[in-house]
Amino acid sequence: MATTTRRHFLIGAGAATVAAGVVAVRPGVHGAPHQAYFAHLNKVLKDAGIGTPTLVLDLDRVRANAQRISAHIGGRMALRLVNKSLPCLLLLDELSKQCGTNRQMVFSLPYLQLLTKERPHVNVLLGKPLPVAAAAAYYRERTANGFEPARQLQWLIDTPERLAQYRNLAHELRTPIQVNIEIDVGLHRGGVNSDDTLRHMAQQIKEEPLLRWAGLMGYDAHTEKVPALAGNRQRARDHAKARYKESLDVMLGSGLMIPIEPLTFNTGGSPTYRLHDGTGAANELAVGSAVVKPSDFDTPLLDDLLPAAFIATPVIKASDHFTAPYGAEWASQALQWWDPNQRASVFTYGGNWLAQPVSPEGLSNSGLIGKSSNQQILVGSGLQGLQPDDFVFFRPTQSEAVLQQFGDIAVLEQGRLSTRWPAFPAMA
Repeated sequence: MATTTRRHFLIGAGAATVAAGVVAVRPGVHGAPHQAYFAHLNKVLKDAGIGTPTLVLDLDRVRANAQRISAHIGGRMALRLVNKSLPCLLLLDELSKQCGTNRQMVFSLPYLQLLTKERPHVNVLLGKPLPVAAAAAYYRERTANGFEPARQLQWLIDTPERLAQYRNLAHELRTPIQVNIEIDVGLHRGGVNSDDTLRHMAQQIKEEPLLRWAGLMGYDAHTEKVPALAGNRQRARDHAKARYKESLDVMLGSGLMIPIEPLTFNTGGSPTYRLHDGTGAANELAVGSAVVKPSDFDTPLLDDLLPAAFIATPVIKASDHFTAPYGAEWASQALQWWDPNQRASVFTYGGNWLAQPVSPEGLSNSGLIGKSSNQQILVGSGLQGLQPDDFVFFRPTQSEAVLQQFGDIAVLEQGRLSTRWPAFPAMA
């Protein structure tokens, strides 16, 4: 009898221990209403009568970020704005003024056409090699407005074969074409990766008076994706700079005629601009996304920059009890028992963007239902206190493409919506 009682006691104690362990690992309740910044923005958008998903740009934060970026560069290098990551002419105008630059990097034919038509004073470097057919279309369709491609436009060239295509285009057009050579500094996405190929391309340029060498471009953002384990990241950084210097030495030693205009030796990018101080071979930095700091750019090198772009979308429906669709109620009940942060739900106007909910705190996508571009369901504890017509704020993971999905950008300045800025049309 004593043995049976002891066995029952041990089984009961074990069950209690397991139950206690289960309770211990269950998620705790979290969530809160909008904090002050987003509570104010929620009111501002309501007062403005906005009732659709809207991209909000905090211009004060943009300016602060631009000042920090410029302070780091300190005039030691030139700055080139990456316009695919800042796809709005008026935003680019603001940053050009703030940073004292007329240089932009362009990645597509439509945006090259738009930029050079509307801002003929700019200096343009292509950020990726375009098919020669796209270049031919640019020259064929452009209208005279003061922009001089032979002086203000650098086409990016990555292979001897593409260089030959652009040489033939220059012949057909009977016009000089500036070429900037893409070099592979470790990303291995393309670009010239051997000294012999560089020498061959230099010879091609020497033999064609209509081709003019304008510089080099070596994109090094891969270095910050390399694990820091055993010094690998630092080795990747050192390799990128060394490879750039080696490529420049090859080109300068090739006997090419150096143009009167200063050559462009472009590098960097938002993830890596802080690694450059003008002491290396490069003399120009490209920066775009860092100015608005989407969440993919939450890195130690960008810690002092502030998120400046948010998607604001109205709540369509709100409930303090999330009810799953018919047939899945049991799963919903089990999830809600396990995780109290799945008990309430809101449906937003639109969704499924490259973005994550950031305010109010504690909202997440429903793993049971999935995402929707029509009415996105978000679940939470209910502590968020959302009601229909309130706004949920998402933070984009990237700025390119996302900033163009909402029509005109709502500009927040000194706590109020000061204006609306047209975004670039969404085109490849």
